[in-house]
Amino acid sequence: MRNDERFEIQRAFDLLPHVVGSSWAVVWFRMKGIKKPTREEYREKTLEFLKKMEPVFDSYPKEAEFLDIMKYIEFRKNEEYEKIKSGENKEVETRYNRYVDYG
Repeated sequence: MRNDERFEIQRAFDLLPHVVGSSWAVVWFRMKGIKKPTREEYREKTLEFLKKMEPVFDSYPKEAEFLDIMKYIEFRKNEEYEKIKSGENKEVETRYNRYVDYG
């Protein structure tokens, strides 16, 4: 698979963890009145909301021409989940810092 064929999926996985996962997590913590969640709690909640996107990740048909992109989506999904869990997703960590500092 060529890089240009993966470009849109790459961009989506660059943005979805913090735009969807962290944004929804922040709102959840605010509504619950939790001003200082632990990093682990924040990461878990971010991951919980990002996982709600899985139907989209699995939405391409199970046809031959989609197999390569589906494999790539599965790879990137798992990679992003691990980055969130381990604290290696810089944008998610920045959102956490901002939330606990400014609420």
